[in-house]
Amino acid sequence: MVKLLMLILSVLLLVSLSFTQTMNIHTLSGTDVYDLADIDSITFAVTGDTGLVTDIDGNIYHTVRIGTQVWLMENLTVTRYRNGDSIPNVTDGPTWGGLLTGAYCNYSNDPNNASIYGRLYNWFAVDDPRGIAPEGWHVPSEAEWDILVNYLGGASVAGGAMKEAGTSHWNSPNSGATNSSGFTALPGGYRGIGNNFGGMGNEATFWSSTEHSTDNAWNRSLYYGNAQVDRSTNGKQHGFSVRCVRD
Repeated sequence: MVKLLMLILSVLLLVSLSFTQTMNIHTLSGTDVYDLADIDSITFAVTGDTGLVTDIDGNIYHTVRIGTQVWLMENLTVTRYRNGDSIPNVTDGPTWGGLLTGAYCNYSNDPNNASIYGRLYNWFAVDDPRGIAPEGWHVPSEAEWDILVNYLGGASVAGGAMKEAGTSHWNSPNSGATNSSGFTALPGGYRGIGNNFGGMGNEATFWSSTEHSTDNAWNRSLYYGNAQVDRSTNGKQHGFSVRCVRD
């Protein structure tokens, strides 16, 4: 469909060049007029391509194409690896902080939070070879997060395009939030190395599959007070949200 539209536009441009020196582009918000002398290229930004994906537990996720990538629109809530093995639900704080194997928890150990914000996973669950993502999907690497952030204008503004707009879930002011990408990031908070939960309403932090060191791995964070995407490392025992990108 995109190729057909590009072909049609190319033909129209060739015809128009014979009669006019301007080009009209019609959008949902109106008509923009451009002087052809000022145009040296046309780039088509492809978004949309929504669909549905089901994980091994039967949880259903929506998908959205952002540039060349297709992402889940919700955080993972799965409780089993792809082969059917259970991911332990660890509620005890000291036990959580001492783990060297995969586990998940619900924010404040309240299962009701999972239906909105998804579950929180330590990095060992992300890295487990049994696979935490639905079939055909995976947890994004640092390079894949970079592709997304750069496509949305860079780290200083991409968070605004990724955050759900408004204050139904994000705390005010939820600066810069437009969700223009369709990513629909929600502020699911985090679990520290211990029993401390925090950040719900204030931040969304997502694991990367990329290891930083023996003890730490990379993650990306969005905040209610700005439109940025922050890149940092944290201990692998932390509990963060997980988003997946298509293989």
